[in-house]
Amino acid sequence: MFNPSRDEVRQFFSETWRKEHAGEILTPLESMAAEWIGQHPEYHDALLNPETREADYSPDRGQTNPFLHLSMHLAISEQLSIDQPPGIRRAHDRLVARLARRTTRSTRSWTASDR
Repeated sequence: MFNPSRDEVRQFFSETWRKEHAGEILTPLESMAAEWIGQHPEYHDALLNPETREADYSPDRGQTNPFLHLSMHLAISEQLSIDQPPGIRRAHDRLVARLARRTTRSTRSWTASDR
């Protein structure tokens, strides 16, 4: 089982974003991480700043830890890709479908009242 240290996790995300910016070849795991990083522009500067690797992030001070947040996305993506624990992919797909139905109903209601 892969159990990286805090420094290794921070190095991984920072190096992945550096490589993405430089147009270098990414490993499959780095590619997955780069997609998540791309969806979080609020973290881009922090990932390119070496000082953030040493920072302590505190929710008490209103700070989100970009490395922890991206790790969560990556862990869930990995679980879904290999369906571990068994059934996680099916549960995810059902939740996505339910959300899509709610969004569609909500959009229809908004569109109808907007006329």
